[in-house]
Amino acid sequence: MSVVGVVASIAVATAGLAGCAQKSTGSGSTGGDSGTKTVRVFLSGDTNVQTLWQKDLAPAFEKANPGYKVDVTLDLHGEHDAQTMAKLASSVAQKKDPGFDIVDGGFVAKASAANLLQPVDASKISALSDIPADVVKAGGTGGIPYRGSSVLLAYDTKTVPAPPKTLDDLLAWIKANPGKFTYNSPKSGGSGGAFVATVLDKYVPADAREKMTVGYEKDLESTWDKGFAELKSLNPYVYQKGVYPNGNQQTLDLLAHGQISMAPVWSDQFTTGVANGSIPATVKAAQISDPSFTGGAAYLGIPANTPNGDAALKLVNFVLEPAQQASIVKDISGYPAISSDKLPAEVAAKFANADTRNLRKGYYDQMGKDLNKLWDEKVPGK
Repeated sequence: MSVVGVVASIAVATAGLAGCAQKSTGSGSTGGDSGTKTVRVFLSGDTNVQTLWQKDLAPAFEKANPGYKVDVTLDLHGEHDAQTMAKLASSVAQKKDPGFDIVDGGFVAKASAANLLQPVDASKISALSDIPADVVKAGGTGGIPYRGSSVLLAYDTKTVPAPPKTLDDLLAWIKANPGKFTYNSPKSGGSGGAFVATVLDKYVPADAREKMTVGYEKDLESTWDKGFAELKSLNPYVYQKGVYPNGNQQTLDLLAHGQISMAPVWSDQFTTGVANGSIPATVKAAQISDPSFTGGAAYLGIPANTPNGDAALKLVNFVLEPAQQASIVKDISGYPAISSDKLPAEVAAKFANADTRNLRKGYYDQMGKDLNKLWDEKVPGK
């Protein structure tokens, strides 16, 4: 059963960055109230992940661990990742508190490579033994995988009875159906970023791409030129002749309201939308091939200089327990990091025939940042 089957089965069933981060709970202080240990979690991502932490993981941890409090802060879409990285690097260099105890964001692997995170100690995180070694390795020495997802092609069956099955088929469909497709700008969300990266990958040699997924290879960015030219050529055929939404959710909203017929979407956001009724039942999702859209694990990291390392480690272990892994599946339709046979039976049944941890990975963090910048320069409005 493919990722598509997973979605179908589920569907039926910074501190310091003033003005750029949204505080969800708590005061943000290191110690919290007298006698209370506060774990400060910094998120770089979308609102669905904020909801997961604020409405489920944090309250569940506090209930199970009296005397502990979880404080959640969000940098929407990771728009200030560079500042967060600089703050983290400065804290390590000066041996000061970085202002957060756990980070959940796409730059965790980069922070790990820069030795800004505490090394992952398998003897202190027992669940790591149940996570594929290559998934753990992809997070670097300090990345802790805790959930996964992939990007899929969503389509409205009222206007698209048979969706494209390959990337070439999709590109042909876009040109044959002007105005009925779009994707969000890659810097505003990973679903648009996955579409862009997949088009680029059509022209990138396999050996070059492999290097670009594990490190910063700026000299290889010339292999993107043909892909960017292809994306530029799509402008007249995209929604309203070149309108690219801001964020994953805006793309879903256009699809849900019938303004477009097809778009790349995150598997977890899509399935959640189907479950809560915000996406009509007529909208389905599938995976393309040659190549497929990207996906993979999301990682947590514990800053090297946090004064609350033990409390952070306690929360990380809690999040990797079967009950919380099941919550990730139920709440945001994410893929579990641990083996599905460790989950409650009714949740594991949704993954009975699925390989949810064998997904095509995206580009290395800094490569992704360059991709976003180059897309801004080369594609829209041209």
